[in-house]
Formats: sequence, structure tokens, C-alpha cells
Amino acid sequence: MNIQWYPGHMTKAKRMMQENIKLVDLILELVDARIPFSSRNPDIDELGRQKARIILLNKCDLADEDKTALWSAYFKKQGFQAVQVNSRSGLGLKAIHGAVQEACKEKIERDRRRGILNRPIRAMVAGIPNVGKSTFINSFAGRACAKTGNKPGVTRGAQWVRLNKQVELLDTPGLLWPRFEDPKAGLRLAMIGSVKDEVLNTEELSLELLEFLRTDYPGVLAGRYGIRETEDTFSMLSQIAENRGCLLKGGELNLGKAVGILLEEFRSGKLGRFTLEVPKEEN
Repeated sequence: MNIQWYPGHMTKAKRMMQENIKLVDLILELVDARIPFSSRNPDIDELGRQKARIILLNKCDLADEDKTALWSAYFKKQGFQAVQVNSRSGLGLKAIHGAVQEACKEKIERDRRRGILNRPIRAMVAGIPNVGKSTFINSFAGRACAKTGNKPGVTRGAQWVRLNKQVELLDTPGLLWPRFEDPKAGLRLAMIGSVKDEVLNTEELSLELLEFLRTDYPGVLAGRYGIRETEDTFSMLSQIAENRGCLLKGGELNLGKAVGILLEEFRSGKLGRFTLEVPKEEN
């Protein structure tokens, strides 16, 4: 399944990030804890190579805890600060303040030597669509100051948010890259909902998801849907439709409805906590 999706406003978003990167001291890069590698935009690496960086493993409540720990260790080995967060509940947000001070200690010391005291650290919040940037900013700031949504591409323009005297945040639009070099990256992004379902073959996507789950998390599908995981994935999807009462007039199975149920329950965490990839050194 080959997935490519690059809306026109992404070009504008990249240009906006290029223009604003010189204004900040730090990049807070949100990644989805379920796919920490596939949800990292290489353009952000290129644009922010001279800036301090903190990797925020967002939506950690939806990810496999053991694998999230592996990713935290991996990023730290790469020289990045790494913090596990759940923007909706506020989990991990307090730890970010200390991470910001640590990541910017050279800048703070440089300012001090120049006699510049209490100048706020300016941080850019960056990441791909639907990774939770606006929800993170709202939670971190303690008020609704950025638009939020559960669909990719809600934030279209950059906006500054003053957290306190120490930190100012620059929210930026979600940024995908023009072409996924690794087809699996596009597939994983589609599975978690970072690519609009409207441009996907969701039935094919659901079959890929079923294959992943029965291979990497055996027993989960059988436990949730009462299906036989030894059969082919199309038969498994048909069983989900039958067991969940997804029927059309005349008793025909409504596979489209079953696809919607599977994807929604996977993405929302109702099906369980999953991570779709591990650091390369752990493969």
C-alpha cells in the first residue's frame, strides 16, 4: 500500500517554519509515541539542526510502555532531551520545564555573561499533522490558546503563546514531507490517523492493521472481537463485521462499517496500547 499525501498548504507551512526558525532558541518536537520514527519529519531535522531540541513523545498513553521506554533511551543516545507526555491529561508536562532549562543552559549562561537577565526562552512547537501540538500548547499553558482538532491540518498559521516570564512558544502548522522514502512510514502514519482517511483505501489499510496486530500483539483481536486470528485478514475483517452486527439490507456484511470500528478503536486506545515500530538498534 503506497501512501503519498502532501496538501498545498504544507509548502506554505515549511516556508513559514524557515522564516521563523531564526527567532527561536529551542525546538519542542512532538512525535507520536506509537510511531516515534515515522512521525519525525526529516525537514524539521534539517531546518533545526543549529537549535537545541527536546523530543516530546506525545500520546504515550496510547503506546506500548516498554517500547516507549526504548524510544526514550534511543533519543537520549542521539543527544536529545526526551520526555514522555500525554497532552490531554497533562502527564509529563511538568518535566518539560526542567528539560527546557537543561537544553538551553548554554544560551542562558551566554545571556548572563552579556548582562542579559530573564530574557524568555523562545521555543518553536513543531511536528506532523494530528500529533497533538495545539492540545499540548493548551495544556502546557493552562488555557485554550491554540485551536485544536482531531483531524490533520487544523493549525494553518503560526502564533506566539507566552507561557510565563521564562518561556514563549511559537505554534506552527503540522508539517508533512513531500514524499515518504519508506513506504512503511506512510502506512504507519495512516494507521494512527495522521493522513486523511478520505485520500486512503481504508479497507486495504485495515487489512494491513489486522496483519500487524496479529503478528506483533497476538490474542488482542481475538479477545476484543471474538475472531480467529489464524485466518486470512479479509476473513478476519468479515468476522468483525459479523460479530459487531455490521449488516446492510438483506443481511450482507457492511465491511465499511467494520473498517470504521477497527480504525477508531485502534486509534482511540479502546483496543489497547500499541507501538508500531522500535528503534533500529532493537530490531
